[in-house]
Amino acid sequence: MLSLSRYPTLDLHGETRDTIYTLLKQFIQDNVKLKQSIVVVVHGKSSQILKKEVHYYLSKMKEIETFHLDYWNNGVTVIQLKI
Repeated sequence: MLSLSRYPTLDLHGETRDTIYTLLKQFIQDNVKLKQSIVVVVHGKSSQILKKEVHYYLSKMKEIETFHLDYWNNGVTVIQLKI
């Protein structure tokens, strides 16, 4: 089982669709520079609007190897970066 608490995490609770792209882009770029291979984004479970937007942005970013919802918590996306 993967313990997500040891990976860099971006919490997007309370953010809007307009602000998450900037936050997500900066978070990914910073962790690529730091050579972190796995990072975590917390978007929550409620209406799934943030999850859909996060996944849309991740699918367009060249720095992303793969991403998937956490198996135990579908309010969290685990991302593998190209380093």
